[in-house]
Amino acid sequence: MAASEASLGYGSKFKITDPDTSTLVDIAEVYNITPPNFEADDVDVTHNQSPNRTRETIAGLKSPGDCSFEMNFVPGSASDVLIRKLLTSGDQVDCQIEFPNAQTWDFLAAVKGYEVSMPTDDKMTATVSMQVSGDIEAST
Repeated sequence: MAASEASLGYGSKFKITDPDTSTLVDIAEVYNITPPNFEADDVDVTHNQSPNRTRETIAGLKSPGDCSFEMNFVPGSASDVLIRKLLTSGDQVDCQIEFPNAQTWDFLAAVKGYEVSMPTDDKMTATVSMQVSGDIEAST
């Protein structure tokens, strides 16, 4: 039996380009990343002679959807300032997910949500959601 090549997500990084410096920066204290999830549309091509009165479809355009990450929230940190700046501007910027095995996914995205949580008896956290635009480039 072959040994599994599975690994933990520990060591993964989410990086966003700072538009002021054009530098790809690590977002600090990220602990959960949900990469973009592609989905293709179904296009109905049914016509009056479709066999056995059965709908016919073809694959349509694919959408990269959203991605998100969760992080420990540190008010006023460089990560907090950058994310708030991008949410306000609506700018699309280059982003990168780096996996523990050094594989990367590069894509263009805009911050569309920044939800902070401040519980009384636990750490402060933030969830950042991003709208991805275009294809993903995978590299090592």
